[in-house]
Amino acid sequence: MADSARTSVKLADGRELIYFDDVPGLDRTAPDRRELPPSEPRPEVRFDPLTGEHVVIAAHRQTRTFLPKADAAARAACPLCPGHPDSEVPADGYHVAIFENRFPSLGGPAGGRCEVVCFTDDHDATFADLPPERLATVARAFTDRTRELGARPDVAEVFIFENRGAEIGATLSHPHGQIYAFPYLTPRTERILAQDGCVLCDIVAREATGERVVAETANFVAFVPHAARWPYQVQIVPRVHVPDLVALGEPEADELMGLYADVLGRFGRLYDQAVPYMAGWHQAPPSARDRSHLWAEVYTPQRTADKLKYLASVETGTGAFLNDVRPEDAAARLRAL
Repeated sequence: MADSARTSVKLADGRELIYFDDVPGLDRTAPDRRELPPSEPRPEVRFDPLTGEHVVIAAHRQTRTFLPKADAAARAACPLCPGHPDSEVPADGYHVAIFENRFPSLGGPAGGRCEVVCFTDDHDATFADLPPERLATVARAFTDRTRELGARPDVAEVFIFENRGAEIGATLSHPHGQIYAFPYLTPRTERILAQDGCVLCDIVAREATGERVVAETANFVAFVPHAARWPYQVQIVPRVHVPDLVALGEPEADELMGLYADVLGRFGRLYDQAVPYMAGWHQAPPSARDRSHLWAEVYTPQRTADKLKYLASVETGTGAFLNDVRPEDAAARLRAL
């Protein structure tokens, strides 16, 4: 897609906002008229010598916007709805918008960067509702940010994710995700890289024809992992070794995003109410593109229609997960949906 479908502008406090459009040539020059002080994030990255892991301290996030009312009269309180005086997106409408987080966990002296990804200007939509042309725009936006952020000297890993539902801590209901460009390798990535060879290549070879497959396309397969940690958990993996979204061609990226939306739709139909979920895109760190295999993951703590799985003392204290749902049963149910 031509660069005319990507427009970078500045918000009133100096943060970057990027519009990614389904079609080129749209005017995205509407100014941000808010009176905001300059953005000067001050998070800290501290190291825990006991576990050998980093911890981010970001006390300024206590003041971020929290669950504005859902009624139409209160939409002006949603910072992701476009065009109103307090919006983070000054245009009257948008397709996909990505901007630097006003309340970031990373950035400044800590290094890295945090961005918010708005998938649509429709407050009531879900990712699974997006039409094919919008999924293609999301794929292009994810690829752009992976490439650009991964090239920064203060970034070691780019992680794209979505939290959906107040039950798991999402503070805004507008359909959106986030991008954390970490200045260090996260613990899970370090553990995967410490293994010999590409474990995911072996896993895909085993799972691609097994009973835990939920959905598939020519180039990608979605399955419940053999040792699933969550009641309903699906991994979406390329059939061949691919390090990140940047390495995919546009047709393959669009195909992957369609399968991802398919899986999210199946999660949405699990029960008669909205299902909270977490989703993340695991990509090769810039320092290890030859040893990493791209994969996406979707999981929910909703173990029955009226019960959630909580990470209590055992899981949080030891890191040892206990799952109440047999992975094969979860796969069969998701496959049938």
